[in-house]
Amino acid sequence: MNCSRLHRIYRNVFSLITIVVFVFSVIKVSAQDIHFSQFYLSPLNLNPSMTGVMDAQQRATVHYRNQWAAVAGSSAYNTYSASYDRRVEVGQVDYFGIGGTLWSDVAGDANFGTTQAKVSFAYTRKVGGNWSKQVRRNMKKSGLYLSIGADAGITQRRVTPGDLRWPSQVTNGVYDPSAGFDEVIPNNNFIYPDLAGGILLYGLDQRNNSFYIGAALHHLNQANISFLNRQESLFSRLTIHAGGELRINKILSVVPNIVYMSQGPHLEILPGSAVRFNIGEYEGVKDYFEIGLWGRIVQNAGTNGGSSSIGSDAIVVYSKFSFSSYSIGFSYDHNVSGLSQAATANGAFELSLTYMLFDPNFRGYLSPRF
Repeated sequence: MNCSRLHRIYRNVFSLITIVVFVFSVIKVSAQDIHFSQFYLSPLNLNPSMTGVMDAQQRATVHYRNQWAAVAGSSAYNTYSASYDRRVEVGQVDYFGIGGTLWSDVAGDANFGTTQAKVSFAYTRKVGGNWSKQVRRNMKKSGLYLSIGADAGITQRRVTPGDLRWPSQVTNGVYDPSAGFDEVIPNNNFIYPDLAGGILLYGLDQRNNSFYIGAALHHLNQANISFLNRQESLFSRLTIHAGGELRINKILSVVPNIVYMSQGPHLEILPGSAVRFNIGEYEGVKDYFEIGLWGRIVQNAGTNGGSSSIGSDAIVVYSKFSFSSYSIGFSYDHNVSGLSQAATANGAFELSLTYMLFDPNFRGYLSPRF
């Protein structure tokens, strides 16, 4: 492929991504979704177009996040997620991805809970690289890939009225938890469908440098999420994310990442970078250790009709160790917002586990190392 043709492919692909991001941005985007500081290690929650995007044949991930334990104690916010996906080859370089995710979130004294089960699909096509017959045996060594994906799920929302504090339980200014209550929640446990779509562009070169950039829009159908049998649509969530790996030498790499998420009046930006130390190779799989630092910036809706505010929320310290088919990641959010005094600066800790199944017949296919 000559340079002019490759340039046209790059230009057309980036134009497509720009159009998609613009369309996503103008769609209306009331509750905030779950979020992980290790967003790049929860690919199916981040963007359905990442389904099957890996340098293995199969992948299983488990994620756990605990937040606000210093403030809420035993009522801390807990989020759990488990996913599985695999790639199915189409021809010599393209492939389908198929996967599924189950996540659950329990928040606060009221045990407000959300659980979702979803299936994800993606198709990834090679759109750039060297296609000449002379180097066809090296087609998997470098290239530019475009992935388009979607997911569909069922979500359950629930709250236990007995876990809430009601005005009828207050007598002379004193709350009596043993007192009965007259208030009624008409619909305290319900389910609704949920749809999402996304796009991802990624590429690698002969030196294993890589990049990726993607966009996704979740809650396309904007389901009604009211407990009170009135109309309260779930805001769509726009996610734009990017990252890559820059090889400094055979041992050292720099791994930058950033994610932007916007949902209704809420906004979150999480930029940062890690340093990756390549420590060897076992059975053809590269082993490494990395450590990094991220900063979370948020914007929340104002209270009592006030204006919204934007500012620093947390500093995230992160480490990950990957050996053979297994990797484990740990991160800690150090709170720097206005809640830092009540939380004594403690924010959240997060643990992730990933298992990759490598088949010798599939090993070597291109994908960034997330």
